[in-house]
Amino acid sequence: MYVCGMTVYDYCHLGHARVLVVFDVVRRWLRASGFAVTYARNVTDVDDKIIKRAQENKETIYELTRRFIDFMNEDAAALGVEKPDFEPRATEYVPQMLQLIGRLEKNGLAYRAGNGDVNFSVRKFPGYGRLSGKSLDDLRAGERVDVDLTKQDPLDFVLWKHAREGEPFWDSPWGPGRPGWHIECSAMSSDLLGEHFDIHGGGQDLQFPHHENEIAQSEGAHRGRFVNYWMHNGFVRVDDEKMSKSLGNFFTIREVLKKYDAEVVRFFILRAHYRSPLNYSDQHLDDARGALIRLYTALKTVEPAELPVDWNEAHAMRFREAMDDDFNTPEACAVLFDLASEVNRTKSPALAGQLRALAGVLGLLGRSAREFLQAGPAGSGKEDSEYPAEKIDKLIAARLAAKKARNFAEADRIRGELAAAGIVLEDGPQGTTWRRA
Repeated sequence: MYVCGMTVYDYCHLGHARVLVVFDVVRRWLRASGFAVTYARNVTDVDDKIIKRAQENKETIYELTRRFIDFMNEDAAALGVEKPDFEPRATEYVPQMLQLIGRLEKNGLAYRAGNGDVNFSVRKFPGYGRLSGKSLDDLRAGERVDVDLTKQDPLDFVLWKHAREGEPFWDSPWGPGRPGWHIECSAMSSDLLGEHFDIHGGGQDLQFPHHENEIAQSEGAHRGRFVNYWMHNGFVRVDDEKMSKSLGNFFTIREVLKKYDAEVVRFFILRAHYRSPLNYSDQHLDDARGALIRLYTALKTVEPAELPVDWNEAHAMRFREAMDDDFNTPEACAVLFDLASEVNRTKSPALAGQLRALAGVLGLLGRSAREFLQAGPAGSGKEDSEYPAEKIDKLIAARLAAKKARNFAEADRIRGELAAAGIVLEDGPQGTTWRRA
C-alpha cells in the first residue's frame, strides 16, 4: 500500500489527520485479516511552497522540512498512528525519477519543451482520465489551464522543471533542474513496492490531477497495470463549510489537541466512513468524547480479560462483516457500543476483554479506563491544574468522612465544588470513583 503523504512546510491540519488515521486503520485491518502488509507513505520535501517558505525564513529547504517532518511524526504518534514501513522523501529519489522520465521519453510520451522543462504528452497516453472519469475533450474545454506556449498541448504536465535562479537543483540529462510533483510518487512507489502493487491511497483532492498523472506516468513507463485498488478519503469540512485558510476555518492538529484528547480526535474521524465528508465542529468533538467515555466506562468496573479477539463471537463476526465492507468503521464502532452494553449488563471479564481487543484493531481503548476518564478533555489534565488528581482524591476522602459523621451538608458541598470544576463523582459498591466531565 502506498499513500500520498504530506508536503512539509507547515504544521499538519485536520485533513492530514484524516489521511493519517484512515490509512493506519486500513493497514491494521488488513493485518488483522491475515495479510502481510508493506506500507509506504511519502514525504514531499521539495516543491514551490517549500522553496518559498524557506526563502522567507532565510533557511535551507532541508532545515525547514526536517523541522516539520519531526512535527508531523509527533502529531501522528499522538493520534495513535503507527509508523509506515517506508517513509520515502522526494529528494532522496531523484535518480529514480530521472530514470523514469528517461523511459517515458524513450516510449515517446515525454518531450523537452523550449523553456528547458520536460513535459508528459497527455494525448499520447490512451485512457487518460479513466480514474477521475474525465475525458480529454471535457478537460480541454472546461479545465482552467494556464496558457503555456512551450507545451505541445495545454493538458501536458511537467515531469522535470528547468533550474531557476535561487532554487535548489539537480543535474539531469536535460540540464539542471528539479522534479515535478507528480513524478515523485510514481518513482518512489515503484522503487519500494514494484511496478504493480495493490493499494494506492490519498485524499479526495488528489484523484485529479495527481493520481491521474501517476497512472499515466507509471503505466506509460512500465507498459503494465499500475495499481489494483484506489482509495480516496473525503474532505474535512468545518461547520459544513470546506476547511480553508481563506475562510478562516483552518485548524492544525496541534490546535485541536489543545482542546481535545487525541484518542477523541481519532474516534471522531473513525465515526464517519472514510469516503464521506467529515464535518468538524466543537459539538461533534464533544459528542465523540461523550461516546468514548461510554465505552471506557464499560471497562471501569470490569477488569478485562487479556485475550486476543475471538472471531467466532457474535459481535466480532459483525465487526468483521462491517470492516470487510469497504472499511465501514461507523458500523464497526456501533458494534463496540452494543458490546459495551453487554459488558454493563453481564459484568463479564471475557466480554470486556473482547471489547478492548476489537477496539484495539481500530487503535482505540488502549488506556486504562481510570487514565482516560480522569485525563480531562484535552488528555493531559493541564487545563485542570486547580484540581489535580491528588486534590480530588483528598476531597473525596473528606466527603466520605463527612458522610460518616452524618454531616451531609458538607458532603453535598464537596460534591458541588467538584461538579463546578467539571469533576463527576460516581458512588458504587467498591467506593467512589471520579472522572472529568
